[in-house]
Amino acid sequence: MPKVSVIIPTHNRAESLRAAITSVLNQTFHDFEIVIVDDASKDHTREVITNFNDVRIKVIHNPFSKGDAGARNVGVMNSNGEYIAFLEDDDEWLPEKLQIQINLLDNSPSEVGGICTGRFTIKEADRRAFSVWNPEINDLSKENFITTSSILLKKECFEKCGLFDESMPTSSDYDMWIRISKKYAFKSVNMPLMKYYIHDNSLSFNYEKMIRGVEILLKKYSDFFKYSSKEYSNIYLQLGVLYCYKGEVQKGRKAFVNAIKIYPFEIRNYFNLALSLLGTENFKKLKEAKEKRAITG
Repeated sequence: MPKVSVIIPTHNRAESLRAAITSVLNQTFHDFEIVIVDDASKDHTREVITNFNDVRIKVIHNPFSKGDAGARNVGVMNSNGEYIAFLEDDDEWLPEKLQIQINLLDNSPSEVGGICTGRFTIKEADRRAFSVWNPEINDLSKENFITTSSILLKKECFEKCGLFDESMPTSSDYDMWIRISKKYAFKSVNMPLMKYYIHDNSLSFNYEKMIRGVEILLKKYSDFFKYSSKEYSNIYLQLGVLYCYKGEVQKGRKAFVNAIKIYPFEIRNYFNLALSLLGTENFKKLKEAKEKRAITG
């Protein structure tokens, strides 16, 4: 039985998948299996995978797309490791990631269920890191500090807390971490041990799906989030931005007002409320310009 099962769900990202798999094979820790869940890809994903000649790689081809949560669940159910790590098909690990996390988790109290790390955020177009983020708090009611590609978990977490909620169109990872946090503690490594890539089309989201995901989180965990008014407010802020991007600015303004009521000390709530008064197109243009400055600046 391998120590770690590395689960890589993938869908139509053949070239970035190649780099993701390579970053696992380059780990300084070697006792792992890689479970690749091909979520009904239509590109040359199969060809990329078959070019890797390593007995530790296991491939499962979904006959139809199950989405992020479903693909991760297929990986978990077909894993054999004591620990489980997830790697998104467009992210990469630094070589020492697994070894550092395993050393820490092996020597942690039994109530610790998982270890996450910091990340480099990289613009895919020029492969340039423009920010470094490290988790500074370990309270999910205050912030979702867990990047999916950074987490190493005990497999028993899924046996006791269940699998990813496939009914959630988005945010199923945050939902999973919250459920695990009710039975286990998380620790973090305050150094970047993975590369998180953003793409030029990062603003081209399915806003309807994202709105439903956030609304489900708010409905399921309103009491949980109320422990931190700042994070509770931030979720309404996110919801307002999504509504404005979708063109429903009145619902967006209502969300911003809720965010202000919950935590009136956050300047971004007022800024986004003011932007929403300019209409959908101007809201999007100004938000996109702000994001581009953050990436290139």
